Amino acid sequence: MAVSDPAPAASAVPRRILPAIALAQLAGGSLWFATNGVMDELQRDWGLADSALGTLTAAVQLGFVAGTLVFALLTIADRFSPRRVFLACALAGALINAASLAIPEKLAPLVAIRFATGFFLAGIYPVGMKIASGWYQRGLGAALGVLVGALVLGTALPHGLRAIGSGWAWPTVVLAVSAIAAAGGLLMHIAVPDGPFLARSARMNPRALALIWRDPALRAPAFGDFGHMWELYAFWALVPLIVATRLSGPTLSLASFMTIAVGFIGCVAGGALVSRFGGARVACVQLAASCLCCLAAPWLLAAGPVAFALWMLIWGMTVVGDSPQFSALSADAAPRELVGSVLTIINCIGFALTAILIHAFAQAAATWPLDWVLPFLAIGPLAGLAAMRPLLR
Repeated sequence: MAVSDPAPAASAVPRRILPAIALAQLAGGSLWFATNGVMDELQRDWGLADSALGTLTAAVQLGFVAGTLVFALLTIADRFSPRRVFLACALAGALINAASLAIPEKLAPLVAIRFATGFFLAGIYPVGMKIASGWYQRGLGAALGVLVGALVLGTALPHGLRAIGSGWAWPTVVLAVSAIAAAGGLLMHIAVPDGPFLARSARMNPRALALIWRDPALRAPAFGDFGHMWELYAFWALVPLIVATRLSGPTLSLASFMTIAVGFIGCVAGGALVSRFGGARVACVQLAASCLCCLAAPWLLAAGPVAFALWMLIWGMTVVGDSPQFSALSADAAPRELVGSVLTIINCIGFALTAILIHAFAQAAATWPLDWVLPFLAIGPLAGLAAMRPLLR
């Protein structure tokens, strides 16, 4: 996602635009963890193994990778109005998510449902960013900080719905997520017309892949992002298991929601600090902080309630707060004609990595104690910090 100086031509952009895009992103992003929010009930009612959590979450990631490649190769958001693409994908994702109530109570068809949901999320998250770029010729960086934060809130939303509707049957939570996602698509279509700066995307260029490995200025933020992705979704998937060491029932769902949702603050605050400290420093400080949270897990899992809560909130805030900065740094380092291809390839590699690691960490958490498993999340941030050293110098 390309970013520029945080000095938007605010007078040229209607005030409703950014809140409407953010709310639509939040609503569409709720599809991401729709199953995770009701995983306990699914395991109980369908007899799913503990490892099903990792399998289902990884399926969404792989679907997103496939969808991103298809949308980029076919330039879907150029052939059609991006807001119509967003609407179509939000409605399709909502319908597919709701279809999980009509399938046989087995893991394989649910994996297919989650893969298809991830595919259509590729028409929500990246396309929402493209819609924003059509309105913010300058100040896109500040806008994208809000939009990534909104996506984080959407990812946390199923846990929040589970906490609010503690008496609901799990199908009600799934249907509520579908209704919210569909409403987000309608909001985007009705409230956000195509912006005056909407530009056509360049066709996918495979040369971008070689450039990521060969150009040191681009390799640093790309590998920093891969290190960040090693930790991010695996942590989000494990949050309910971590919180379950202290809480249960609606309070567990509420704490899981807060741990993920607080990442909104990390995204917005990180964006606000870039103009003073630079994107590389902001990203590295957040990456280092989340790395320390990984390494401190064996001690803080057994700490008092206040220390435990602070640990989870700091981890939730910093684990995703560096995400907009890695995208911005990669966009700035890439040749102008290859920005779209570079970001698409980095996203695809990063999400493919998460699919492998979510499954691996979920299997590990089902086999070994969390205080053995969580420190291994630090491998990614440590590698990312090492990759980012040239930019800090």
